[in-house]
Amino acid sequence: MEPHGSQPLLTAGTPLAEATAAAVLVHGRGASARSILGMGEAFGVEGVAYLAPQAAGNTWYPNPFTAPVASNEPGRSSGLAAVASAVEEAADAGVPTERVLLLGFSQGACLASEFVARNPRRYGGLAALSGGLIGERIDPADYAGDLDGTPVFLGCSDVDPHIPAERVHETAAVFERLDGDVTTRLYEGMGHTVNADERDRVTSMLSALVAE
Repeated sequence: MEPHGSQPLLTAGTPLAEATAAAVLVHGRGASARSILGMGEAFGVEGVAYLAPQAAGNTWYPNPFTAPVASNEPGRSSGLAAVASAVEEAADAGVPTERVLLLGFSQGACLASEFVARNPRRYGGLAALSGGLIGERIDPADYAGDLDGTPVFLGCSDVDPHIPAERVHETAAVFERLDGDVTTRLYEGMGHTVNADERDRVTSMLSALVAE
């Protein structure tokens, strides 16, 4: 069953055929592909194509990301397939995976993190904003492969009501084990949102991809 399989992939920024790099943007629960494309365009980096898959009913999976994995199927697996399709779309247009950054916010950050951890290779980067790996418990031994130094940025509030700080640290440990170049920032007292420092960091990650 593919609940998200018939949903559109929206695009913005530089057309893929002309782009130097691409960013796959994964929206959060209750949001939309169109809304997260607005975040992408606000980075203002020329030469980047933005691709945003859309979740059916604006929700990738029904339960908290810390619930047992089976309780979030088939949404989780269908969402991972939607992210994979967006990465493949970029590759088919001539943008190699090492120039594709994956970014997600909240539920989208969880999905983007899960995709990269389950499909390790060199990516242009991962920016997981207010999210972490999916599952009731995280065991680093469950993840294998090599990210080959992929830049990974994990940003979250230290008191986020939806994202336990411990899960952010567990997620960082997994990506470090997979040879990611990991930066973790827990912002004191921030709400469930994206702040200016996070936006600046993502802008720098994208700018590095088009400058290479």
